Amino acid sequence: MCGHIATVAMLLMLVNVAFDVMMRYAFNDVSVGLQELEWHLYSVTFLLGVPFAMRRDGHVRVDIIYEARRDRTKAVINMAGVVLFVLPFCLLIAYYGYGFTSDAYQMGEGSGDPGGLPHRWIIKSVVPLAAGLTCISGLAMFTQALRVLLLGETYSTEHKESLA
Repeated sequence: MCGHIATVAMLLMLVNVAFDVMMRYAFNDVSVGLQELEWHLYSVTFLLGVPFAMRRDGHVRVDIIYEARRDRTKAVINMAGVVLFVLPFCLLIAYYGYGFTSDAYQMGEGSGDPGGLPHRWIIKSVVPLAAGLTCISGLAMFTQALRVLLLGETYSTEHKESLA
């Protein structure tokens, strides 16, 4: 679902940018709201693209170290990565992101620019949401690593299916 939302946000951003550029150069009309919407759509694309990429094993890692290893070694690397990096990072971002969103909602925060978008808490709420979804993707990665270690499953089959 994250991938679909991120894709739609990217397509909407593409249309928004094209319209904004056309209005700027053809009609000499600039919209602060459209420019802010570009940033918001990009944020949604990035923030929801991270858990999607993690779940599909399409995230960036040092493949020169990882790819040549056996599945059991990959499982240990994945488990360590989730425990040491993914979960603490996600919990930290979710905790502070929730406060960030809550403060924006309570203050009725909007754009500081004339013609900007109101209700800034809406886009800020994607930060803790994405952190939670990334945490879930990390837990899925951890459980897959457990299955590899305990049940003898392999990564190659799942990786090929997830890319198809």
